[in-house]
Amino acid sequence: MCGIAGEIRFDNMEADASAVGRMADTLRPRGPDAGGAFQQGRVALAHRRLKIIDLSERAQQPMVAADLGLTLVFNGCIYNYRELRAELEGEGERFFSDGDTEVLLRAYRRWGTDCVARLHGMFAFAIWERDSGRVVMARDRFGIKPLYLSESADGKRLRFASSLPAILAAGDVDTGIDPVALEHYLMWHAVVPPPHTMLRGVRKLPPATVAVLEPDGNRRDLCYWNPPFGTDPALADTPYKERERMVQLALEKAIERRMVADVPVGVLLSGGVDSSLIVAMLARAGQDGLNTFSIGFEAANGEHGDEFRYSDLVAKEFGTRHHKIRVDDATLLARLPDAIHAMSEPMVSYDNIGFYLLSKEVSRHVKVVQSGQGADEVLAGYHWYPPLAQSRDPVADYARVFFDRDEDEYLHTVAEAYASPGASRAFIARHFARPGAVTALDKALRVDATVMLVDDPVKRVDNMTMAWGLEARVPFLDHEFVELAARLPAEDKLGDGGKGILKAIARRVLPREVIDRPKGYFPVPTLKYLAGPTLEWVRDALHSPAARERGLFRPACIERLLAAPASHITPLRGSKLWQVALLELWLQSHGV
Repeated sequence: MCGIAGEIRFDNMEADASAVGRMADTLRPRGPDAGGAFQQGRVALAHRRLKIIDLSERAQQPMVAADLGLTLVFNGCIYNYRELRAELEGEGERFFSDGDTEVLLRAYRRWGTDCVARLHGMFAFAIWERDSGRVVMARDRFGIKPLYLSESADGKRLRFASSLPAILAAGDVDTGIDPVALEHYLMWHAVVPPPHTMLRGVRKLPPATVAVLEPDGNRRDLCYWNPPFGTDPALADTPYKERERMVQLALEKAIERRMVADVPVGVLLSGGVDSSLIVAMLARAGQDGLNTFSIGFEAANGEHGDEFRYSDLVAKEFGTRHHKIRVDDATLLARLPDAIHAMSEPMVSYDNIGFYLLSKEVSRHVKVVQSGQGADEVLAGYHWYPPLAQSRDPVADYARVFFDRDEDEYLHTVAEAYASPGASRAFIARHFARPGAVTALDKALRVDATVMLVDDPVKRVDNMTMAWGLEARVPFLDHEFVELAARLPAEDKLGDGGKGILKAIARRVLPREVIDRPKGYFPVPTLKYLAGPTLEWVRDALHSPAARERGLFRPACIERLLAAPASHITPLRGSKLWQVALLELWLQSHGV
């Protein structure tokens, strides 16, 4: 719903309100409807607002509750705010506004940091306690809403914001490349787990985390959600049809929750099972005149650039107001720099530009959309899950199917200063060794749902939609739905080529052609098989003085990739040339 920013001092100095103002200005696209600021002593807060719930000025932020001694900046949406409000009123709380922001504020007053466990939604927030001087920050279970942090070299100042470029706008940031982040980016398909970002001076709060900062700078991080992944014996003994019914009811509830808004809600319709099922369930629940949106690009190298055939089927079946956006290569190239600039972190997936251009069009019609992200990671929809079900070496097998390079190729890609691989594989080994997931499949589903998903698909959708003041909601990441999916028997997920139980539900409501077809994405073939003007643009960036001075990559590797872009494709069908070029283009775009 917006963007937040702030500065906290841990000494006797006043917070720099002008620096916070610069951060807020950078966040304006995330919250184009209104802005506000607050400064008192060592704390300064700012907010940019996208009006979705309680459109009145009473819900303006930063929200100050003088009677509680609390001030809040909040980004996101609490879907169960009405139920929480009724509970709080029953305990004596009185409200001056009608939205979810004040509910969060008073929930914190009543339940403290435990309030986050009661929240259904996506959120990142900071609360300042006037009397104690304490600041509490938190992020939702899947990190749908971002929160970047930057500490001064002397440890006496902390800044936070909803985007990394906003942190840069405040100044005084160490912009050196983080070698661990660089390895994750090049090895793990651009997934950079928290707290790392590509820049040494910027960190990010992990998802499902509450950070408590005392006035002296002492900080405690509390993880409040860590569900087990593995078959629940009670569910295994439950008849399959009953499990299917449970999944359907949980998904219907998740979709219903994400219709909470004082403005219309649309759907990003790719034509795949996941987004099509959202449309079907909304239609079955009585939603009329639903706006749906799809995008397509030019074909390249024999690969189609759109999935309109399938999205058209779904739109016709359920009578939606369907909007199709077609993008030619000239427009794609012209808008790529803007899409890259909108990224808080470098993200290589081709559908970034798809989401960016789609969101531009969608924002002309609605302020809120539902999207199908997350179903594959939660219900084993990708091709690498079935082999892992039989794995005797989960770490090696996961790395083989998901990592973009082996360690030897990494050594021949990066400059000598960064040639010490091992961080990505070690991260997977540590994560897989944690209790709470026994089988290789459950270990992979857990790391994908709680790490990979957060720092690839979820981050991508938030960045590209919020660049146009559009809020995207993801029902497949309703935490109760995910908890249920994590407890299902493996065969419920692996069956029918992946997402078996979801496809069984879909077969009752969707056209057969939408289900029984090859898996698709937002295809952008031009960025996989770089050629023509796009290739020349990439070549210029990698040969630029800035790139040469930075010296991240070995020149021989760059020339090899430039000579035959279509010959260097990752196991996940990504372009290795686009990966290195995107990083350089992102750094240049943000003046790093």
